[in-house]
Amino acid sequence: MSKKARQYIGLLIAVVLYYVIHEGAHLVVALALGVFKQINIIGLGVQIDVMSEQMTSQQMGIFCLAGPLATLLVGWAMVLCVKPICTMRQAVLRAAAWYATLVMLLLDPLYLSVYFRWVGGGDMNGIELLVPQNVVVAVAAVVSVINILLIWKIVYPAYSKSFASN
Repeated sequence: MSKKARQYIGLLIAVVLYYVIHEGAHLVVALALGVFKQINIIGLGVQIDVMSEQMTSQQMGIFCLAGPLATLLVGWAMVLCVKPICTMRQAVLRAAAWYATLVMLLLDPLYLSVYFRWVGGGDMNGIELLVPQNVVVAVAAVVSVINILLIWKIVYPAYSKSFASN
């Protein structure tokens, strides 16, 4: 398989995995609270719709926090598993893991620290029902920096070495 095909397939898998984990966490919370309404397909994205009128502020905050927290935990788990992942023989799976690690570590922390202002509140609207927005932004910014350092010092070198040996 060509490098370009491996990259596109890996990126596609990473995006699908992100949606499954992020929106899946929202879905689990919605089902646990008994407020699940439907799954909306919006453009290329997915959204879990809930009966928000039946939810307390705390429940809405937990619902909105579940997605970013799930992706962050999966990203950190992938950092912990970087050595075994990089020894896999299938280059396309390593590429998918590389892109998935980047997406899990960066997307939600950067969104919650910077991008929510320009793309719409989304999860921030609910999370700030639990914690003041400036605190969420500060914590997400610190997590973003930590995750960038993890990528720079651990993830990137491991994957570079892994793909160089092909």
